[in-house]
Amino acid sequence: MQHTLRFLLGHELQEIRDCDPQTTVLDWLREKMDRKGTKEGCAEGDCGACTVTVVELQDGQLRYRAINSCIQLLPTLDGKQLITVEDLASVASQNPELHPQLHPVQQAMVDQHGSQCGFCTPGFVMSLFTLFHDPRALQATGSPGRQDIDEVVTGNLCRCTGYAPIVKAARQAMQRASAGDAFTTHEPATILKLQEIAHFKALVMEYEGRRFFAPRTLQTLCELLAENPSATLVAGATDVGLWITKQLQQPETLIYLGEIKELRRLQPDATTGGLQIGAAVRYADALEALTGIYPEMTELLKRLGAEQVRNAGTIGGNIANGSPIGDMPPALIVLGARLILTSIDGSREIPLEDFFIEYGKQDLRSGECVEAIQIPPRPKGLHYAVYKLSRRFDQDISSLCGAFSMSLIDGKVSEPRICFGGMAGTPLRAKKAEQAMAGKHWNPETVSAAQLALQNDYQPLSDWRGSSDYRMQAAQNLLQRFYLETQNTADARLQRGVA
Repeated sequence: MQHTLRFLLGHELQEIRDCDPQTTVLDWLREKMDRKGTKEGCAEGDCGACTVTVVELQDGQLRYRAINSCIQLLPTLDGKQLITVEDLASVASQNPELHPQLHPVQQAMVDQHGSQCGFCTPGFVMSLFTLFHDPRALQATGSPGRQDIDEVVTGNLCRCTGYAPIVKAARQAMQRASAGDAFTTHEPATILKLQEIAHFKALVMEYEGRRFFAPRTLQTLCELLAENPSATLVAGATDVGLWITKQLQQPETLIYLGEIKELRRLQPDATTGGLQIGAAVRYADALEALTGIYPEMTELLKRLGAEQVRNAGTIGGNIANGSPIGDMPPALIVLGARLILTSIDGSREIPLEDFFIEYGKQDLRSGECVEAIQIPPRPKGLHYAVYKLSRRFDQDISSLCGAFSMSLIDGKVSEPRICFGGMAGTPLRAKKAEQAMAGKHWNPETVSAAQLALQNDYQPLSDWRGSSDYRMQAAQNLLQRFYLETQNTADARLQRGVA
C-alpha cells in the first residue's frame, strides 16, 4: 500500500499525506494553493468555470483531458499532471525575468475580445488549451472545424460576452497548435516525471475516519469489497462528486476504480465484431469504438454531458448507479448487451436488462461489482435508433430516452426490442408493444397497434421534467419517428427534416 498522493501541479511535484480524501480538486486549488483563477460556479459540473486540464501517460504518450475540478476528488490525480490557468502564461515565457508571455489561447481571447466580466474566462481558456493539445481536432488545414469547437466549449457557459468572439479566439489559437507550445517542448521531461511518480501499489488515504482506496488490480478490488461490502465505488465522480458537494454526504469508505487496468480495457472482438467495455472506461475513450459499430449512438453520446463530463464519467458507472433516467441502459438493452459481475468468489454474466430490479435496487450481490459490459456484434440488416428528449439539447438529464431495434424479413418485423428510460422506476422494455409488432408487416397499422400497447407497458410518473401524459405521448411519437426513419421515401425524409 502507498499512503502518499503524488502528482504534478504544472511541473512541480506535489506530495500529500494529511488530506481529507473527499476534498475536491477545486477546493484544494483555491483554499490550499491560493490558485483563484479556477472558479466555482455551479459546483455540480455544469457551468465549466472550474475547468482544469489533467494529463495522463497512456501508451507512452501524454493525453490531455479537460475536467470539472468542482466534482473531481483530489486523490484521483495520483500519478497525473494537473494544469490550471495560472500555469499557462508563466510556462509560456522563455525568460522568467521578463513579463510573462501569454499562451496562444490566452492571447487569442484578448485579441478577439472573448472576455467581458471574466468569471467564466479561465474555464474557456482551459477547455481551448486542451483542444490545442488534441491532435484529433486538427484537420488538414491545421484548424479544427466549427463542430469541434462547439463540442469542446459546450460545457462552458458564458452569460455576457456571447460565444462568437470565443469561437473566433479558438480559430486564431488553433492556427498555432501545429507548432506546439512550451508544454509541447517540455513533454519528454513530463513523461519522465510521470514515470517516476507512478504507483504500482494501491493508494490508501485516511482522514478523520474517512478512507480512500485506489487499487491497481481487479483482485485487490475484490478483496477490498469483501472486507468493505458497504463501500462506495467511484470512477469518474460525476455522480458521487455531487453527493459530496451538493448533498454534503461524507461516505465512510470510497474505492476508486480508475487505476484498475482490467476495468479500463476496451476490447473489440475482431472475429465476431462485438465489443467489451470495462466498467472504468470513460465515455470519451469508448465513443469511437461504440459508434464504429453503432453510428446511430453518436448523437446520444455527444449529448451525454459535455466534454468535461465525458472525459471523467464512465459507462459502467452510468449503469451501476441504477438511475431510471440513465441514458446508456436503454441504448444497450435493445442490443442485447450483457453484464459481467465479479466478486472474490468469481464472475457471473447476466443480461443487462435483468440487472435493474426496481427503483434503487439492482442485481448486485454483497462484495460484487460491475466488471465489464459485453456488446454483441451488429446483426446483418439491423434497424436501430436511440433518441433522447431533454429540456436543453446539450448537457441535460433526459426527460425520456427511447431505444428501438428490429430486423425486417420479407417486410415483416423480426425480433423487435423497445426500451425506455424515464418511463418507469427502472429502464424497462416495452414487451407488449414488441408483441404487437412481432411477425407483423411493418406499416402504419402495426405502428398504431404498438403505440396503443405502450399504454399497457408503462404508467409514467409526473415530475418537473415532464408529466405522465407528456411522456406517454412522446414515447408513442418516438415509435412513429422510428418507423418513418426506416422508410426510404421522400415523405419519410421530409418528416425527418432532411429533404
